[in-house]
Amino acid sequence: MREWSLNVLISPSWSADIHTELVRFLSTSVSEDNYWGQYLTPLLKKRSDLPFSLHLAVLVEPYLQFILEGKKTVESRFSSHRVAPYQKVANGDVILLKRSGGPIMGICEVTEVWYYRLDPRSWLDIKREFTNYLCVQDPSFWSDRKHASFATLMRIDKVATLGPLFIEKKDRRGWVILYNRQKNNPLVLDI
Repeated sequence: MREWSLNVLISPSWSADIHTELVRFLSTSVSEDNYWGQYLTPLLKKRSDLPFSLHLAVLVEPYLQFILEGKKTVESRFSSHRVAPYQKVANGDVILLKRSGGPIMGICEVTEVWYYRLDPRSWLDIKREFTNYLCVQDPSFWSDRKHASFATLMRIDKVATLGPLFIEKKDRRGWVILYNRQKNNPLVLDI
């Protein structure tokens, strides 16, 4: 497996070189995967009207490995404020999976999304319905999120290992929207 490196700083928009490198990385990484090769065709052909949003999710271990192994089938994000991916991710969107402090290691597709404005009942529902899919093994998972007001849960599928692609991410955001199909904006690299 080839190692890739994409050294970028926070930028208001993609430069042609950065976009070309990301496309080259994805094209090479999914070249033998029929599903991803076809699904990513609009991105690989540099179309500006992608039929999906492209996200970057930063994950800690063991959760990244659980996703790559197919054990964790729902990804979650909890927050105090309405920040991405809350109300910003939809069925069919693509998520690049990045190890915290490390490279992009995988890709997956969002197949179902649930948004919650958290209250005692929704907390119970989430714990009851999603604990196994989230691979929650430590009770501190829930206590670490007890002050959250919003939750986004996403069923993920078509997980594939990529790269790795090393990128220089300068901020602490755990979720970055690289392309938002709702706004039909140009690809933006703001990491």
